[in-house]
Amino acid sequence: MPRKRATIREVAQATGLSPAAVSYALRGLQVSEETMERVRAAAAELGYEADPIARALASGRSGMIGVLCGSLEDLWQQSLAVGISRGLREKERYALILDAVGDPGRERALARQLRDQRVDGLIVQPIDPAAEFWRELCESVPVVAIGDSIAGTAGEVVFDNRRGVTLALEHLRSSGHRRIAVLTPTRASTPDRPADVHVTAEADRLGLDIEVVTASHGLAAATGAAHELLSGKRPSAVFCFADSIAYGVYAAAQELGLSIPGDVSVMGYDDHPMSGLLSPGLTTVDWDIDGIVRAAVRLVAAAADGGARRRRVVQRPMLRERSSVAPLS
Repeated sequence: MPRKRATIREVAQATGLSPAAVSYALRGLQVSEETMERVRAAAAELGYEADPIARALASGRSGMIGVLCGSLEDLWQQSLAVGISRGLREKERYALILDAVGDPGRERALARQLRDQRVDGLIVQPIDPAAEFWRELCESVPVVAIGDSIAGTAGEVVFDNRRGVTLALEHLRSSGHRRIAVLTPTRASTPDRPADVHVTAEADRLGLDIEVVTASHGLAAATGAAHELLSGKRPSAVFCFADSIAYGVYAAAQELGLSIPGDVSVMGYDDHPMSGLLSPGLTTVDWDIDGIVRAAVRLVAAAADGGARRRRVVQRPMLRERSSVAPLS
């Protein structure tokens, strides 16, 4: 017969404390360090494990945090989801990770599904930050946005996209590039994302001739979009709003027998670890993913615990210059 689960009352009897005191000790609350260690030692000896269902019923919290990713085909977003999951686990919470596959309609449906499953909070990197449903959703569950701002959130870790776009375009312009293609995952149905708005404005300010092309994060789709772009009247440089998309440019250039950066220069936008291993290494923009993870986990944990104050963290970009951009001869 399987061993019966030890109860909190048995731990209380073993330590001579009340069940309430044991509960506090196991959570590290309102007791001395010595009491905490004594209770945890007794719990380990008895094989006591907190019943997650009972804890959820008693506290009104599930311990689950929804993590809604725009597209897990994007390698950077994969790294972000892994980092958030580990960070939440350190705070004794669990991540429920869902993928919107780049579809605004699916993003809306999944966000509502997570709310209906009564997650304690939601971290999202929105595809459509201006969508009306976010305000309604934020009234029923604490939401922390990453990347772009959403109205009504409990907190946000926003990217200074104006500065990031300026860094990239000024770097290309200083190398002599004037005709630049911009590959973006943004769809025509969500044209007002800040980075896409800024790239057009900055190109006008710098006197650049840009062509904006939609490309998905997946390698095959990004390669196809880049292949079509590079087969026609070729730009001197390609700026990609994700390193994963830039990898597709590398693949298409190889298929077409083009040299990077000899025939075309390439820039990314998120400094995925793979970017430094390419040949040549990809010049990109670093947003400090570890700092993003720490901030997002801290904000959603505070909001889930009932913190009422809305907090905003702005991530500053840094140019990560490698060898994929060359002066235009």
